[in-house]
Amino acid sequence: QVQLVESGGGVVQAGGSLRLSCAASGRTFSSDAMGWFRQAPGKEREFVAAISWSGGTTFYTDSVKDRFTMSRDNAKNTVYLQMNSLKPEDTAVYYCAAAPSFSRLRRSGDYWGRGTQVTVAS
Repeated sequence: QVQLVESGGGVVQAGGSLRLSCAASGRTFSSDAMGWFRQAPGKEREFVAAISWSGGTTFYTDSVKDRFTMSRDNAKNTVYLQMNSLKPEDTAVYYCAAAPSFSRLRRSGDYWGRGTQVTVAS
């Protein structure tokens, strides 16, 4: 059974940091693009960050550039999202996703985790 399991969420004060992890099991994702998405209450899910299979290319939505960093460890079948200088508007459920290409990842994603809650208190 293929699974993506997110962890590392929690409650943090504005300006603080959190590191999210997404551990994959059931198959290797070393050839897939992987990404983070988030969904705040009453809002649609939005793209946050993505990383190529090699880790050599990353993309970020404008609102998190220079604050969030995505990385991956293919040996551990795990991706990470380091979130610094957190703002209350970053509060959301964060989801991990995987797909063979960036375009497919952004469009629909093939595999999704169940999410981890991030709450940033002002």
